[in-house]
Amino acid sequence: MTGRTPRLRSLGWIWTGAAFASGLLSAGLWFASARAWDSFLTHAYVAGFAVYEELRVGGTPPPGIRITPLPPGAAQLADAGQFEQLPGLSDRSFVTNLSIRTNNSAPLSGRELTLAVMSDRLVYPVSDILSRTDQTGPEKMGNLTRLLATYCSEPVLIARFGRNPWQRVDGTDLWGCKAAPTDLRLPAILAAIVALAVILTSVGNVSDSFTRFSTALRDRKRRGGPNSYEPDGPAELREIVLAVNDHLDAERAQLEKRATVLSGVSHDLGTPATRVRLRAALIADDELREKLEADVDQMTGMIESVLTYTRSELSIEEPRQISLTSLVEALVADYQDMDLPVTLRKIAPVAVAGATSVFMSRRGHGSLPETRRMLVMGRPVSLRRALTNLVDNALKYGRHAEVQLETDARTATITVEDKGADLSVSDIEALMAPFRRGSNIGSSDGFGLGLTIVATVAEQHGGTLRFESGEQGLRARLQITRQ
Repeated sequence: MTGRTPRLRSLGWIWTGAAFASGLLSAGLWFASARAWDSFLTHAYVAGFAVYEELRVGGTPPPGIRITPLPPGAAQLADAGQFEQLPGLSDRSFVTNLSIRTNNSAPLSGRELTLAVMSDRLVYPVSDILSRTDQTGPEKMGNLTRLLATYCSEPVLIARFGRNPWQRVDGTDLWGCKAAPTDLRLPAILAAIVALAVILTSVGNVSDSFTRFSTALRDRKRRGGPNSYEPDGPAELREIVLAVNDHLDAERAQLEKRATVLSGVSHDLGTPATRVRLRAALIADDELREKLEADVDQMTGMIESVLTYTRSELSIEEPRQISLTSLVEALVADYQDMDLPVTLRKIAPVAVAGATSVFMSRRGHGSLPETRRMLVMGRPVSLRRALTNLVDNALKYGRHAEVQLETDARTATITVEDKGADLSVSDIEALMAPFRRGSNIGSSDGFGLGLTIVATVAEQHGGTLRFESGEQGLRARLQITRQ
């Protein structure tokens, strides 16, 4: 399975190679397109010099440029400045007028080059070309043809040098839209972005596969989980998942074996314990009979307590959404039905401030109902057992148990406070170890696993068990995660 799956090192080389290749391809497209455009614009710039000289002294125009004189009727329209009415140019209604002087120091020398650029889609921004006084006439004409080549259009020039006849200059084969090279700079950027997105997505998918597995493994005790996880992702993650599956199988088999052994011991002890009780009933000495029966009860109770602790470690119960408020209220009601000093402290109502209205300048106030339910994702049987152990522990070491329920957006906390306990916080925390009992070992029942079970249940629900000094005694805080 792992032989056909790439390893992280191989994926790293693939990502690096893909990034280098995509960068090289994008850069090649960009520079090739930029070089082609520079050559195209330079060719148009040089053609402007030739057009200027052809209009000034006459001669043969360069290849790709056609210069023809206007008919008399069209020349009269040009003299009147009505270029948009010239025959054959009705589709080029955008006119850009400019004048290029041969000698900048003699603006009225009669040697100006008068131009009208006829375009089908725009008026050209030629103010920068005309405003520069450090350029000669041919340079300005070259910059004009370069400007025409910059935009994708099909311009035709109507020009007259000095008092010479009007000429039509058609150089669209050199500076028109069809003559322009394909601009690959935007596709190069898009190709680089797509390649980067693909690489980042691949990296993110691999990272997410590790994150998903770690999250599922972290929430296993709290939310439950499958007996084994499906190996998916790079080879390293598959090997980790397979190792975790083997560990879970071994741990589950060990706990099940322990529970089976304890169940067998508990069952096998049932018959001899019953015989011992029957024989103890024949003992005439009441004190001796009671001691013997107490020893038998303690022996069987210890086995049952260890079996309960082992079952809590197995996490057999599936978590589901429950009302923690109802669970706590029902448990406290059961103790009160047995006339035991257990009370539930009511949750203080949450005050809510309203907004002002057009009828009242003061804000209204209200409160949420006290009967609101606190929903959590948990194991109801395990939580009830843990809460029962805390209440029993409070009644053993104190005179009264007060239960309270607190919550926020992420956690829920059940507090159980006793009254008059002689133990300190460090003393009670020491009792969380298995088979550790308090100073009243001779006057109370138990086998030292109650708080250990509570701590295990808290861990299964993504929480903790801790103790603190209360107002009248010790306060246990069982905190669990709501989701």
